[in-house]
Amino acid sequence: MQRVCFQLQVDPTRLDEYATRHAAVWPDMLEAIAASGRRNYSLFLQQDGLLIGYFEVDDLEASQRFLAESPAAARWEAEMSELFPALEGRADQELRPLHEIFHLEDQLESRQDRNPLP
Repeated sequence: MQRVCFQLQVDPTRLDEYATRHAAVWPDMLEAIAASGRRNYSLFLQQDGLLIGYFEVDDLEASQRFLAESPAAARWEAEMSELFPALEGRADQELRPLHEIFHLEDQLESRQDRNPLP
């Protein structure tokens, strides 16, 4: 399983619109995200428009390909594109994962393997 965190920039003048659209994501888009293999998907938004996303997936490349070919994702991303003025293409295809440098459970598990607690 891969944990994926990414950031994008939402137009700061349209944050309420962005939040409203995500309060009721289209059912076919929700199904496309799930069918792409993404789970535990969350978005976090700052007041300056910084958007942080997180999800877990077994195969990020396969997930990206699935969404690139999904009619629901194409329609959703077309609707959302005006909220991402700095992007050239679709937000879902501009995803650039951040490098994970720490995960608590991984280190705890690694420590227990080396030094079991009494």
